[in-house]
Amino acid sequence: MREKVEKVIEVIRPAIQADNGDITLHDVDEATGVVTVELTGACVTCPASTQTLKAGIERILRDRVEGVTEVVDATAPSSDGTAVSL
Repeated sequence: MREKVEKVIEVIRPAIQADNGDITLHDVDEATGVVTVELTGACVTCPASTQTLKAGIERILRDRVEGVTEVVDATAPSSDGTAVSL
């Protein structure tokens, strides 16, 4: 599955690079289908990066790679259900 994800990311990458960003694959969990990526460059400060991740990258990967269920951002804070106290 990882190899297929890598190939699809190589197809997506030029479109992201055209906007001065890039994408790095961090992990593919074959058991859960979760793909972890990091958007870099201009994507870091872009307000549309979450939309790019979910409506673009995730949709394409789910369509083209059997077993992919979700794409998550490696730099996003994890939500492990632990309460945060301020």
